[in-house]
Amino acid sequence: MQRSLPNILITGTPGTGKTTTAEMVSIAAGLSHIEVGKIVKEKGLHEGYDSSFDSYILDEDKVVDELEDAMQEGGKIVDHHGCDFFPERWFDLVIVLRTDNTVLYPRLERRNYSVKKITENIQCEIMQVVLEEARDSYSENVVVELQ
Repeated sequence: MQRSLPNILITGTPGTGKTTTAEMVSIAAGLSHIEVGKIVKEKGLHEGYDSSFDSYILDEDKVVDELEDAMQEGGKIVDHHGCDFFPERWFDLVIVLRTDNTVLYPRLERRNYSVKKITENIQCEIMQVVLEEARDSYSENVVVELQ
């Protein structure tokens, strides 16, 4: 089944602006925004809660099953900090947002993240973890890095 509208994944380390960007693009392009973290909480698509990182432990299979029909329709902008578990066939464009750590650190502090969580996210951004994950998971002609 061929989609008439594209699907776009907007990914990046927490605090890089995924949700804000996805909301703006969805309005401008007339596409539907899917915020994975929100759906995980609302529909219980997790394996429990990790109190040390103050976050849910994502059940990737449940997330993929939940989104499969919507993604086949097309016209979706998905935002999530991970990208390697989504089927490659879902996305026509993968945008990896990057942010300078002098901007990212205060954003994460304002979210009241623990020092442990901030440190892990800053290290992920320095090591380009999400960018490398995207490059390893999708064709190079669909992955775009934006900073």
